[in-house]
Amino acid sequence: MKFATKAIHAGQEPDPTTGAVMTPIYQTSTYAQKSPGDNKGYEYSRGTNPTRKALEDCFAALENAKHGLAFSSGLGATDAVMKLLLPGDEVITGDDLYGGSYRMFTRIFANFGIRFHFIDMSAPENILPYINDKTKLVWIETPTNPTMKIVDIEGVAKITKSKNVLLCVDNTFASPYLQNPMDLGADIVMHSATKYLGGHSDVVMGALMMNDDELYKKLWFIYNATGATPGPQDSFLVLRGIKTLHLRMKAHCENGRKVAEYLKKHPKIDKLYWPGFEDHPNHAVAKKQMRDFGGMISFTVKGATLEDTFKLSSRFKVFTLAESLGGVESLINHPATMTHGSIPKELREKVGVVDSLLRLSVGIEDIDDLLEDLEQALA
Repeated sequence: MKFATKAIHAGQEPDPTTGAVMTPIYQTSTYAQKSPGDNKGYEYSRGTNPTRKALEDCFAALENAKHGLAFSSGLGATDAVMKLLLPGDEVITGDDLYGGSYRMFTRIFANFGIRFHFIDMSAPENILPYINDKTKLVWIETPTNPTMKIVDIEGVAKITKSKNVLLCVDNTFASPYLQNPMDLGADIVMHSATKYLGGHSDVVMGALMMNDDELYKKLWFIYNATGATPGPQDSFLVLRGIKTLHLRMKAHCENGRKVAEYLKKHPKIDKLYWPGFEDHPNHAVAKKQMRDFGGMISFTVKGATLEDTFKLSSRFKVFTLAESLGGVESLINHPATMTHGSIPKELREKVGVVDSLLRLSVGIEDIDDLLEDLEQALA
């Protein structure tokens, strides 16, 4: 089944009772049983709900995986993966990481005796000096948030498989439309489904996809036992959003390319981060493992102070200054004080998250309006 067909149909069948084409919203917390244990797979909606199950099957299909799990947020999904670990275990991850992940790793799980190595992952072999008998997980983002670093998923997977180490890929920025880490050797794929999967900035959700049955059982136990599961209304909204994922992503990519090309020629732009440029670090890897380069772009303005950057971010009329990304509307974000505010200044600046950096989530509005907005804001 091709991607567009999976996005519309995977995990969904007409309702057997009414014939409803759209998956019903099963707004219930519990289920009648004819006798104890005779529950047709449904007992209590924290563990399983028919609307959520349809979404989870769709998640799995999008990433060419066997199993999918839906969580109440992307961080809820990340938390479940971390709970596979024990005190004394070690994790290798990137030095350019979403601020919420960094905060969870350093301020929550580090307190439980788990050690994290934040390293430059521009080359797969960079992880080798950090692997030992305590290494249990490699966690990567690609493209990274917010400097769009590209990590060679297949190259890292070859190493992790040889060392019997789990590999989890945060695929939020690419979406399954552009990249499928499971096909490149990842053991787990994570998404903040709030972003491109939902696509309309009206729901918060996370997702995990995997192939291994035993890994699925472990993660399902954590998911049910700790309770970070979404309700049926949110599950329905993400199912509905996914039906247009392929159409939206085409538009995000088209607009993203034109915005990136415009900014590259603009005399006020200093550094520009977009993996579609040939001079972007690891562009060749991005070209190999991605189908296009997405709508996420970051840039700095020449000579801009923090105050200048704040003023610039407030001058936009079509781009909205806000957290998050991946919705149909275009957003502008100041990572140093918003998404990455929990990372110490000296650490974030070392990897390029400086006070003058702005991040764009290019939406699917008319491109002329987006370019005019950039022109007036940068004037």
